[in-house]
Amino acid sequence: MSINPLDPSSVIAATGVLGIFAVLVAETGLLVGFFLPGDSLLFTAGLLAAGQGPAHLPLGWVLLAAAAGALIGAQLGYHLGHLVGRRLLDRTGRPALRRAAGRADVAITRYGPARAITLARFIPVVRTVMNPTAGIIGVPWRVFTLWQILSGLAWTIGITLAGYWLGSQIPGIDTYLLPIIAVIAVIAVISLVPVGREYLRHRRSTTTVPTPPAQTPHQAAAVAAAIERNIP
Repeated sequence: MSINPLDPSSVIAATGVLGIFAVLVAETGLLVGFFLPGDSLLFTAGLLAAGQGPAHLPLGWVLLAAAAGALIGAQLGYHLGHLVGRRLLDRTGRPALRRAAGRADVAITRYGPARAITLARFIPVVRTVMNPTAGIIGVPWRVFTLWQILSGLAWTIGITLAGYWLGSQIPGIDTYLLPIIAVIAVIAVISLVPVGREYLRHRRSTTTVPTPPAQTPHQAAAVAAAIERNIP
């Protein structure tokens, strides 16, 4: 069976709970997984756990796989960042990853590790680069581990249970997966708007102010003479 990694239902249908674990490890721990659909995968898994069709998933195993994948992936990303992260970022040809790493660095400096790590969990792409960035800039291991665990549990359990709740409210939810996934994709894009605005604001604030042209010796002498005439 072919798998479309961008389609949560395809991933789950082909790999089940193990696929959820693998995708979240890759998305939160490896830079190459930045394009994977973590949010929509969790929500879809919750929907399927609530349904009774052939694609039904046991909720307990879904929550366990999701939490384990997100926590192990984040810790793996941190250690990779600490060891070889700077070299990986320097070699990557993805401008989006470079920009996201810059935003993650700025966020940690501006808001502190706890708040930055927590917020990054809920923002696509940024959550991929936040963990190695924390390792690169030397966020203390204990601080990183505490907040990545708390935020990782809130992210995985919260989104999965939101999907489960919706699925339990709509009979035959399995037949509506495609439009629901499309809505989730739109929400994910909208969630990137604040990130884009912050990036543009940062670029405007760091724009180099043009320096005035250098004065010729004649102009400098004229300015000096004018200043002397005005001195009492």
